[in-house]
Amino acid sequence: MASRGNLSPVVLAVLALLAEEPRHAYGMQQLIKERGVDLVVNVRTRSGLHTALERLVRDGLVRVHAVERTERRPERTVYEITSAGRETLLAAVRSGVATPAAEFPLFPAAVSFLHLLTPEDALVQLRHRIEALQERLDGTEAVLRASRDAYVPRLHLLEHEHRTAVVTAELAWLRGVCTDLESGALSWQQYT
Repeated sequence: MASRGNLSPVVLAVLALLAEEPRHAYGMQQLIKERGVDLVVNVRTRSGLHTALERLVRDGLVRVHAVERTERRPERTVYEITSAGRETLLAAVRSGVATPAAEFPLFPAAVSFLHLLTPEDALVQLRHRIEALQERLDGTEAVLRASRDAYVPRLHLLEHEHRTAVVTAELAWLRGVCTDLESGALSWQQYT
């Protein structure tokens, strides 16, 4: 498990949901989707949650609260956060909010080698990115509108507001680069 204050986003989400109340993996996955947390945390399958839960139990941050048995469903293990888990969660939230992380996403790395493409090819690829980001932004804004219409408190929408601000800024930058490529203000000889 990652050190205190340095948890993966999936583990952070699991601990946060369990800090609210004991839950089983399926219920957590449903809540993650309902709240739109899946836009900021990569939890595509329940197996990822089960893996995180197994590690959290092993590390003493979560424990089994109960095992539910019903006639027509498989048994479900309900988990709860431990006091050590709560302390670890709070340290991770504090650290994650206060300290900019050195993250290494692919896009900035690829941009640093843009000169390997022709300016024309670079323009095409950047336009593809603009289209994809605009779709993502439209989706995030739709989640925000629906959530606000449902009177979801702003506190629970901050990650979506952040995502909107970041994507909006990137789109503005991308459009500026495309404008400069189109006008010839930005150009280069392709390295081969």
